Amino acid sequence: MRDILPADKARRERVLSVIRDRYRSHGFDEIETPALEEYSRLHAGIGGDNEKLAYNVLRRGLDAEAIREAADDQGALADLGLRYDLTVPLARFYASNRGQLPGVFRAIQIGPVWRAERPQKGRYRQFVQCDIDIIGDDSARAEAELMVASLDAVDALGLEGATVRINDRRALDWMLDSFGFTAEERPGVLITIDKLDKIGPEGVAAELRERGAAASAVDAFEEFLRRPQTMEYNPFGERQIRKALPENAPEEIVGHLVGIGEAVAVGRDATDIPLVFDPFLVRGMGYYTGTIFELAHPSVSYSLGGGGRYDGMIGRFLGQQVPAVGFSLGFERLVDLVTAGTDAGERAVVLIHDADVPVAELVTHKAGLVAAGARVRLERRTKNVKALLERSAADGYTEFATVAAGTAQLELKPLS
Repeated sequence: MRDILPADKARRERVLSVIRDRYRSHGFDEIETPALEEYSRLHAGIGGDNEKLAYNVLRRGLDAEAIREAADDQGALADLGLRYDLTVPLARFYASNRGQLPGVFRAIQIGPVWRAERPQKGRYRQFVQCDIDIIGDDSARAEAELMVASLDAVDALGLEGATVRINDRRALDWMLDSFGFTAEERPGVLITIDKLDKIGPEGVAAELRERGAAASAVDAFEEFLRRPQTMEYNPFGERQIRKALPENAPEEIVGHLVGIGEAVAVGRDATDIPLVFDPFLVRGMGYYTGTIFELAHPSVSYSLGGGGRYDGMIGRFLGQQVPAVGFSLGFERLVDLVTAGTDAGERAVVLIHDADVPVAELVTHKAGLVAAGARVRLERRTKNVKALLERSAADGYTEFATVAAGTAQLELKPLS
């Protein structure tokens, strides 16, 4: 968990402003949910490893004896927890407020989440997520809307050239079943497959054997990975998808993915669809039921966001199934890449004044600039004026003026 200094905070808010603006322009409405959710919701077995990283809140009123008796039962010790993502809170929000929401609800959620991570570069215990979700639409249009809006937001941040890797959990399940992996060993198999880009086909096959997966299934999978392939380029579409999967892939799944690509192409007004089918994209959240995707950019090797369809989650809270799909931008990663300066057209002025300038004069000068739309900071003159100006420039100020007692007209100079 970090303290955010003024210049960094201003930069973060500028990035958030761009993301909010682009999301709203695509018809999404912002909501807010509490930082705390009920323990039972956060530990319902749908959050994957994130459930293990949740911060739980001790029940009120427990004495030492009660704590000792419940030491082995976290559910008895805690009744609340800090949210580890924004999807579980959204599902609860929709179930609680459905009567006041449209049939197809497009939500923006931006806020901090908490995970008890091992602190390291790029991994924080408190970080911001930027989510958009569509609830109530089971068509390919929903995924396409999310992807077009997210790519638009990334473009607006100056990171053109992003693409979306896409897969479908149903395709993964069908593929593993066709190789002969049992349903019981599938979770462990997926964990290993997710390492394919790091340890390669040989490493994946070796780890699957170490896990005790069925030998015939591992052999079939390894043979598939080593199959001869042509080097021809195939843009996203039916041919690319079918070439990446074993033969006889289900028509429904292929058709859904193709439909997403066609809709994205129209939404982006592009002939080259910015999607890449990846049959081994896994994503770890247990609540995904269909399409899954990750945002990639050529400047970095890691993803800048991702999401997927989670049609089964809301039904747990509502008692009836409601289709849902979401996309989350990795804000902390994005903000490190964006080189945005001060807000376009913003005037930010530092008034460096002598110690003997009457307060009324300072307030008058400041009020005049504020009324004209400027942001103004008062700074008493120091011996090292150069250092003062450098710090002000680092904080985003663009102009300065010196103020002596009796100054009638300010002489503004660029702060550069």
